Amino acid sequence: MNKFFLALVLIFLFLNVSAQQNGNSSIKPGFTAEVFPIFPNCENLENKNLENCFYKEVQDFVFGNFQIPESLKEKKYKGEVKVLFEVDATGEFKIIYVSAASDELSKEAKRVFGNFPKIKPSTYNGKPTYSKYTISIDIPLKNSEQIAAEALAAAEILKPIEKPMTELDSIVYKKYNNPEFDSRLNIPFSHSYYAQFDGAMNQVGSNNHTASKPYTYEEVSKYYNLKAVNQSLQKNVSSWLGRKWWNENMVQIQGEGYWFSLNPIVDLQLGKASDIDASYTYVNTRALNFRGGLGKQINFTTTFFESQGRFAGYFNDYAESIKPSGGNPAIIPGIGIAKGFKTDAYDFPLAEANITYTPSKIFDLQLGYGRNFIGDGYRSLLEGDGASPYPYFKINTKFWKIKYTNTYMWLKDVRPDVTVDRTYATKFMANHYLSWNVSNRLNLGFFESVVWTDTNNRGFDINFVNPIIFYRAVEFGSSSRSGNALLGITGKYKWNNSINLYSQFLIDEFSVSDVGAGNQSWKNKFGFQLGAKYFNAFNVKDLLVQVEFNHVRPYVYSHSAVITNYGHNNQSIGHQWGGNFKELILIGRYHKGRIFGDAKFTMGTRGLDFDTAKDSYNYGGNIYKSYDDNRPYDTGVKVGQGNKTSVFIADIQGGYLINPMTNLKLFGSLIYRNFDPTQETAATFKQSTTWFSIGLRSDIFNWYFDY
Repeated sequence: MNKFFLALVLIFLFLNVSAQQNGNSSIKPGFTAEVFPIFPNCENLENKNLENCFYKEVQDFVFGNFQIPESLKEKKYKGEVKVLFEVDATGEFKIIYVSAASDELSKEAKRVFGNFPKIKPSTYNGKPTYSKYTISIDIPLKNSEQIAAEALAAAEILKPIEKPMTELDSIVYKKYNNPEFDSRLNIPFSHSYYAQFDGAMNQVGSNNHTASKPYTYEEVSKYYNLKAVNQSLQKNVSSWLGRKWWNENMVQIQGEGYWFSLNPIVDLQLGKASDIDASYTYVNTRALNFRGGLGKQINFTTTFFESQGRFAGYFNDYAESIKPSGGNPAIIPGIGIAKGFKTDAYDFPLAEANITYTPSKIFDLQLGYGRNFIGDGYRSLLEGDGASPYPYFKINTKFWKIKYTNTYMWLKDVRPDVTVDRTYATKFMANHYLSWNVSNRLNLGFFESVVWTDTNNRGFDINFVNPIIFYRAVEFGSSSRSGNALLGITGKYKWNNSINLYSQFLIDEFSVSDVGAGNQSWKNKFGFQLGAKYFNAFNVKDLLVQVEFNHVRPYVYSHSAVITNYGHNNQSIGHQWGGNFKELILIGRYHKGRIFGDAKFTMGTRGLDFDTAKDSYNYGGNIYKSYDDNRPYDTGVKVGQGNKTSVFIADIQGGYLINPMTNLKLFGSLIYRNFDPTQETAATFKQSTTWFSIGLRSDIFNWYFDY
């Protein structure tokens, strides 16, 4: 870890030093500030005159006070000392980095800069700020006549004749002004973070579309000033380390038409769970995030995670129950395939990336490796983000009162049944979602999805690339058994600026005749969601209260051919619980400044399989079973059939936001889970878990533990 962060510091110093224009005994700013720091002799000067005066005063002080060590004088040493320094927001000079051939020269440079008088600091938009500069000090020093001549012609000092400026030297670096907040870059999707601006995004009369996530910064900034909020959270610190820890990106560069940032990402947790013998649980994640923008049309982000961890017993059990073929012991839900680590833990790497191209205000095209979400609730029945990341291509089209999202995905089936020559089976999914703002208060959405496989070298079937919504006829035209189609409708009604109502209705091979018969046929594969959000609840600013009910019938998300189910890496793409359940969720979220608190209570009933010698029926909860195989009944099918299991989960978390640029949080969490099946089996048994954790985490994606 120490080497990792040392490397980041060295990269930062290199980039900043390289950004300067080094000349013969000259100095240059690290960025173009609005107003330069002001020495007493430079009062009442402006623009270029103030800039030249600042340079002159620094030169005069350095050359007038720097003393070459006697040992170097005797050796007639020739060389230079390079100093990277700043004038902080209080007007004090501070050395950041010194490059010198000997410790004596380095110490002398530090002594000289330590004696600089306090001056008026640089200002940006009228507010005091820090500013960085470099200086190159020639050894031996110039005599007094040369110094005087240079002091009378400061402009010439900045343009040394003996080293003409090159095209590379002329590159301009600007003060970093948080350009990501105005970009089309995706905001990392975290329920806790999105709750901060959810109320602003859902005001009566706003013409935005909140169901398709993640949002871009540009979308949110129209309704919620992310840049101003970030500025309000800034701590008054002037040291480099203080700014990087509390306020800024580790490395941040902005120039003409481009910007980049580089950040270390961590998730370090330590906890105790009552349902395992191990003395503690833990997560040890180290990651690196690189993001940026090229012009106004291209934005990108990529994150590489390296993680090890051990979780509460129930979560370990679930991870191992969905393990892939090939010998690896588990799939960490929401992350991916895990290797064994030591004797009772997991090693689970992860990578996410996205590049967005915006050719016009109407279109944006995204190519990525990650997750997507459709809905206004905590859960999504249509497309959730609880499964492992996957490659995708997304097209967003926005005009008038419409937003139309097309997403094409490359998924994996990792079961032994379809693994050939140690290669997992590939399947494809195409989703269309049309969101329509019918009025100032009402939004309707229309969703369809189709899943197909590479049967007969079918590959990525061009039939399903058609961007026009509702192509169920296309599926039947290429064989009704060759794909799995789902349809959905969403709705949102803004009762007022404080209360929103939302819903989803999912249809998976819905049979109208069987619904009319009223005999609860297994073919009636549908689910629905009803929810409400209360912003600034009970007149408490920034308090969000949410209630949500989800009801999904047996056999939803499954298919006659298991490989074409609505799943990826042995996880559901829809609701994480699969089929055959009902669930009530109560959520409260509050933040004030950097302090936050979240509470979530889940009460549910699931219908699980017995999977015993006496009862091996498929009751419709496991989406990785064919609905054609071993159904116990065709009619009278009800939610909760099979091994009826009661689930209660309380998840309470609170903490302190350390750095708003990376959403780095210091937190403590408590999860209580009670799992109570009607009949205990080898895989399903009564379990009560209390899991307490503390940690330091960059909250940049949703990680669900409510299974």
